[in-house]
Amino acid sequence: MGKKTRPKPNREINQAFIAQSRVVPPNMAVKWVGGHSSSVLCLDVNAEGLVASGAERGELALWDGSGAPTGQLQLPGADDVASVVFSPLCPTRLYASHGESISLLDVRSLKEPVERFHVNEEEINCLSVNETDKFLAAADDSGAIKVMDLENKKVIRSLRHSNICSSVVFRPQRPQSLVSCGLDMQVMLWNLQKARPLWATNLQECEAGDSLQSAGQFFNPPLAHCLSVASCGNVFGCGAQDGRVRVFRVTGARFERELEFQGHSLGVSQVLFLPGVYRLLSGGNDGKVLLWDVSSDLGKQQRSPVKSLQRRKASSRKDGKLSNVASGEHTGVLPKLTIEHGEKVNWISCAEIKGSKRVLVADQSSSVSVYLLPEH
Repeated sequence: MGKKTRPKPNREINQAFIAQSRVVPPNMAVKWVGGHSSSVLCLDVNAEGLVASGAERGELALWDGSGAPTGQLQLPGADDVASVVFSPLCPTRLYASHGESISLLDVRSLKEPVERFHVNEEEINCLSVNETDKFLAAADDSGAIKVMDLENKKVIRSLRHSNICSSVVFRPQRPQSLVSCGLDMQVMLWNLQKARPLWATNLQECEAGDSLQSAGQFFNPPLAHCLSVASCGNVFGCGAQDGRVRVFRVTGARFERELEFQGHSLGVSQVLFLPGVYRLLSGGNDGKVLLWDVSSDLGKQQRSPVKSLQRRKASSRKDGKLSNVASGEHTGVLPKLTIEHGEKVNWISCAEIKGSKRVLVADQSSSVSVYLLPEH
């Protein structure tokens, strides 16, 4: 027999493998139990580390940093609690959406709602309060975003998508500005002084314009599910049904797509920028939670403010085809950490517990899973 030769190592594959993330198995999670009997749908953390969770059938719970439930409440009507958000200025004020209603609660005494608002006509999917605690935005199944003046307790703006509005977020350091996305595949930038969007992007049109759509993309359109804005207020991420995360930068009254990458095999249900850094968590229907560090990639864009993404796309066209460079598949954006959670992710949040950052994950179960997040 001839001498067997070992195949030469593929340097590119080896480098990609080395750069790939550390994998955290599901058995590394700490489970918080006893707060709910139904599937947990949403989470939020206040400035003092108190965690609020909302679940199906009107269940609301509060947790301390050790994972012990400190308060429980059944909201009127037993509608699913789809979104909970603490006031940025007053950590004892908690807003919860259930069905078409919004309840204001005092976490020091979790009893009947202090106030109830009914300004949306259909089920609310997402709440956001601006950093001055003056405005609250509620996005619903009709595509409407109702913006309330919390001091005067009245709606001052009614904004609209053409399909279900899945997410709305006020921008840090821009209390009159917010971004939204929906199942119409639109991502929009708004200012409260105007009822029309300042700028809008259709994710499907972007894909069709940038590259030849694959069959998979055609049957799995980029319905936009979730948004998160970085602490700077000018960078935000969007997760979509096609499994991709897109990162945009706002410049004045418009925004441009800077990065796009894919780590989920199914739709992205949640994205979350960590405070103060360009590290982004994404959670998906594939049961994974991924940690991305986009700081170096955003830095490249800052050093080349002209539409560098479009330039890369133009330079990568050959024979009428577009290579994968523009799609982010070969741009070096790889997850730094992969949490194999194993269950469809409903919500992700982050909390400082015992001096370390933890990822909180809500899924189809009645518990909250907590993972230690590495600092680097």
